Amino acid sequence: MAQFINDKETLVTDAIDGLLAASGGRLHRLDGYPHIKVVCRSDWDKSRVALISGGGSGHEPAHAGFVGEGMLTAAVCGEVFASPSVDAVLAGILAVTGEAGCLLIVKNYTGDRLNFGLAAERARAYGLKVSMVVVDDDIALPDLPQARGVAGTLFVHKVAGALAEDGADLDAITTTAEQIIGQMASIGKSLDTCTVPGSAREDRIAPGKAELGLGIHGEAGVEQVDFSGATRAMEMVLDKLAPHMSDGPHVALLNNLGSTTPLEMSVLTHALATSEKAKAITAIIGPAPLMTSLDMHGFSVSVLPLTEDTKAGLERPVPLCDWPGLSSLGTVDVKPLPDGLSPIQPIPSDHPATRSLIETCCDLLIAAETDLNTLDAKSGDGDTGSTLATAARALKGAMDRMPLADLTQLFRAVGNELSQTMGGSSGVILAIFFGATGDACANGKPTPEALRAGLKRISEVGGAEIGDRTMIDALHPALDALSQGVDAAAHAARTGANGTAQMTRAKAGRASYVPEENLIGHNDPGAEAVARLFEGLAAALKD
Repeated sequence: MAQFINDKETLVTDAIDGLLAASGGRLHRLDGYPHIKVVCRSDWDKSRVALISGGGSGHEPAHAGFVGEGMLTAAVCGEVFASPSVDAVLAGILAVTGEAGCLLIVKNYTGDRLNFGLAAERARAYGLKVSMVVVDDDIALPDLPQARGVAGTLFVHKVAGALAEDGADLDAITTTAEQIIGQMASIGKSLDTCTVPGSAREDRIAPGKAELGLGIHGEAGVEQVDFSGATRAMEMVLDKLAPHMSDGPHVALLNNLGSTTPLEMSVLTHALATSEKAKAITAIIGPAPLMTSLDMHGFSVSVLPLTEDTKAGLERPVPLCDWPGLSSLGTVDVKPLPDGLSPIQPIPSDHPATRSLIETCCDLLIAAETDLNTLDAKSGDGDTGSTLATAARALKGAMDRMPLADLTQLFRAVGNELSQTMGGSSGVILAIFFGATGDACANGKPTPEALRAGLKRISEVGGAEIGDRTMIDALHPALDALSQGVDAAAHAARTGANGTAQMTRAKAGRASYVPEENLIGHNDPGAEAVARLFEGLAAALKD
């Protein structure tokens, strides 16, 4: 898989220098590339306890992204998923540690424990006060004698960092860090593994499956489970965390493991906030990428009891763009719409023939969803069919509250419905079309003429005309021919839609941004939808 890197050998040093270049002088590094990769605070004066963490790279923004006021004093970076050397850790200790001493915050992996531990021994031989805590928050493998350290490490960074910033001594900071480690728990879930630069991707998670409890280095999880959406995925994670949440309020850290989109993370947040199993969780950090696993498509949740002391440490502001801060987790606040935006609801009335006609139109658009999406993928973002089908389903569901016996009110009501249920510019355009058609009906124009008035209005507002490769290329000739019957309108619409396949340049809509070679030979999806609608109506009327 192609990646935006130059060379595997310089990947980490390039990334660190990029971070430093954008830090505004807030950070610096020690001279020692490529073996010693240490990022330090530039404003550090050694008068307070230093906090040092680190480990293999590939977990960004951890750890270098959390170097700064109120969090880490230095981060010691290894190669991707590889522990830094003893010399690198020792260099970091010597660079930032004064008489107050330093605390090493280490994730529970053999390489990290050995290298940080030996560096601590050597630093003590220099007369420095050095403490070390080992984070083992991963609960995925309960029978593992040495649990792994994962995203809960950030709880330690933040609370210990606040204490250090306030001038607490090394013993107090170490004690607090150990207490936090003993109280927290984490577990992750992913739909895919990660891509280690220079190595083949391991495709061990089959489609339709997710892996529960996998490690932040891509290690296999405790089990593969069926995947059936964000809510069920979050429920499984909360099931595992429930035994580790005692009475009282808790904070959850919702971590993006790498390539889960912000949209997905917000859906997962909703699943967390509304779960009966998360009633003890009253505050949240994230959702955000905090301790990632390269490009892993997954998330993790870490929980910690929220005492007054931990809350004070977690909510203390820090000038670090990668730290999302602590927020309360509660119900969604909903306010009423402003006056004028809630449409006046017309008086419902029934008219079986009109109902049947509208439902037939809706069914035709729903049936064409896949074909129109495929066609739109040639010239747009592949959602024309879904957009029309979604609106059609909503319109069918609104039939009982429609004024079906009053065409003037019906056209306006359809326009209001589409403006609320149909996404993108299509919903706006059709809302204008039906609204203007209703206005024309109110002024006494017959239906074919009223529809043409609606078409004129959307051309004025949207700027599209015949020949611009839009739905107007089918709708305009169809409405012109409608007075001759639906068959004539269907024939005119089909001729207009097919004509768009020969138009090499779109002058409106998303297709106007698409190269000529993507358009030629393919009907405009909006025009195709209009043609299918009239053809389907013609066939239905014959039947």
